[in-house]
Amino acid sequence: MKFFVALIISITLVSNTSAVQFTEGKEYICLNRPATSEPQVIEFFSFYCQHCYKFSNIYNIDRKLKKSLPYNIKVKKYHVNYLGPLSKQLTKAWAVAIQLGVEDKVRPIIFYGVQYTQYVKTTNDIRTMFIKAGVSAKEYDAAWNSCVVQTLQKQQEKAATELKLSGVPAMVINGKYMVKYDGLDITSSDVYIKQLSDVVNYLLTKPKHYL
Repeated sequence: MKFFVALIISITLVSNTSAVQFTEGKEYICLNRPATSEPQVIEFFSFYCQHCYKFSNIYNIDRKLKKSLPYNIKVKKYHVNYLGPLSKQLTKAWAVAIQLGVEDKVRPIIFYGVQYTQYVKTTNDIRTMFIKAGVSAKEYDAAWNSCVVQTLQKQQEKAATELKLSGVPAMVINGKYMVKYDGLDITSSDVYIKQLSDVVNYLLTKPKHYL
């Protein structure tokens, strides 16, 4: 029964979004690279990015966007290395968060520590943020030194390098399309988030996006 309910919701989302049309160059751009074989949404961010902080901690765009997507689509969040003195270490720390499944617990605390209190100055400070989020020191240290985290760190770095990102936040759909945040309606935060959701859903169902 749950499967059929989820299927109906997914079909409804696709049907509603398909009626909305967006323009390449205005709300999104097409990247000169092949699309992924499976639908995906990747959001690149930095704990040093003020816009990323507002998106996540103030406007709760992460949570609201998640609710608008088909049930089988999960937004992957990748940290980038090119902002701030601890960017590379924070990319690794984010890999730890992914590995331990504590992204939603850790993200607001690290954002607050980096941007608001400016407490995070060393790798040990990053570790403290995880402990505040409920992760034990032993669990954090084991993950930090694991091969899985090293792989996740390289995966984030490779994705950002291949896309030649010049700024964040950046959202890439199916490896082929990038949302133009500055092309969205800024009448209000609700309108902005609604249009962002519509653009993402539109690009996920864009005809022949696998070709």
